Amino acid sequence: MNTFEYLLEHNIKPSVQRMAIMGYLDSHRTHPTADEIFNALSPTIPTLSKTTIYNTLKLFVQQGVAQSISIDEKNEHFDANTAVHAHFLCRKCNKIYDAFIKSKKLPGETELKEEGHKIDEAYIYYRGLCRECMEKELNKQNN
Repeated sequence: MNTFEYLLEHNIKPSVQRMAIMGYLDSHRTHPTADEIFNALSPTIPTLSKTTIYNTLKLFVQQGVAQSISIDEKNEHFDANTAVHAHFLCRKCNKIYDAFIKSKKLPGETELKEEGHKIDEAYIYYRGLCRECMEKELNKQNN
């Protein structure tokens, strides 16, 4: 399905800006911030504003085509992957990685449902050192 149809399917009126933003999110699985998206797209879309980026991302989150990630407490990141998954933030290089959950249930989900709660959203974040940063640290120690 192309971006135009995908946005229509989620009740979002496709525009040049919206399709470009969705295309960027879909092709850059790096969990970009609004500023990163603006810096990447503004050279090719001179009429694009940061306000348009922020409003579009808010709409995407509301309509379920993207999720907002606040893992680093400084920036809001965005992810076009709306499947249930966790995120891992490397505290050294600040890259965010997807962490897919093999279990069909999230931790605590069964207990909350048994107590009569309805879960609408769940976020699981991990922080630590990624494999690349750990290898760099080991190489420094060994030299």
